[in-house]
Amino acid sequence: MVLPPASGAWREGDDPGRRQWVQLPGTLRLEAGGELPDVRIAYETWGTLDAARSNAVLVLHALTGDSHIAGPAGPGHPTAGWWEALVGPGRALDPAEWFVVAPNVVGGCQGSTGPSSTAPDQVPWGSRFPIVTTRDTVAAETVLADALGVDTWACVIGGSMGGMRALEWAATQPERVRRLFVLAAPAATSADQIGWASPQLAAIRADPGWNGGDYHDLPAGKGPHAGLGVARRIAHLSYRSGFELTTRFGREAQDGENPWDGGRYAVESYLDHHAEKLVRRFDAGSYVRLTELMNAHDVGRDRGGVAAALARVKARTFVAGVNSDRLYPLEQQIEMAEGIPGAELKVIDAPYGHDAFLIEDEVVGSHLTSLLHE
Repeated sequence: MVLPPASGAWREGDDPGRRQWVQLPGTLRLEAGGELPDVRIAYETWGTLDAARSNAVLVLHALTGDSHIAGPAGPGHPTAGWWEALVGPGRALDPAEWFVVAPNVVGGCQGSTGPSSTAPDQVPWGSRFPIVTTRDTVAAETVLADALGVDTWACVIGGSMGGMRALEWAATQPERVRRLFVLAAPAATSADQIGWASPQLAAIRADPGWNGGDYHDLPAGKGPHAGLGVARRIAHLSYRSGFELTTRFGREAQDGENPWDGGRYAVESYLDHHAEKLVRRFDAGSYVRLTELMNAHDVGRDRGGVAAALARVKARTFVAGVNSDRLYPLEQQIEMAEGIPGAELKVIDAPYGHDAFLIEDEVVGSHLTSLLHE
């Protein structure tokens, strides 16, 4: 078995794949205090910006996503596009009609500046990488929009962490977002959601391979793989519904294994599989910092509360929630839809839990098409 690298991040010298980059001028001032120098954002595009600069769509990824929303796995891209069904000829985001832009979030690990990136002193940022918030990511992505010549986004779309960022875009830059599509995300992260995150962060930090967050130059097989894998297992349970797991796996043993003799149940094998995949394509430091970003999410901070912040949004808005989501329950999307002027609530009726926003392609694509052509 090939040992996983210390970090699954994209690193300088790796194949760039479809990535392009924009460098932020000066430093990025951070909401939590301090500044981050030499920030760059990796992004991918599909289609062409029209003469009126009116057809640009910003797609924002979830926690372990990246800029590669469409296209095959290959050099520079460890996995195929994570929202492939939405981008392409005849799909909701047809490149013949729309200029689709997908950045990797600041703090991420697939080309944008994050813990695995090289700091000005020529060693990885590691433990020194600061906390960033959704508001910081909007400030950085505003530079990207300006560099691309996008004065106003035709639509900003995101699910889960991407939905938090999309909402922040519409509240921070209301004049630059004409349409907004938020899926399976809250207006502010709750105590329950911070609670889900806490053991994930503890698992990573308790791994000896974490080394205080400074492990990026360790050899293959070293690094906080065990802790990141445990974090992924916990998270994946929150991404799926109990009904789906029971229906899909029941109490069955994994093929050829006996749980009474050191073997696993089928659901354990399923969680192991997702953990093993993640440690080869993601960075534990990014997982920590982006989880902290989600914990800090509150669109109402310093704006007079959530209701006042939602009232700032001027975009034509669809808010989609999943009726089986146990991570970001539907009640949070109801609150958001009721608070944004003129917003419509779209309920995704599916048994899969939170991940339904990625699984129910036909439903999501239909809603997106409707919003884009209003």
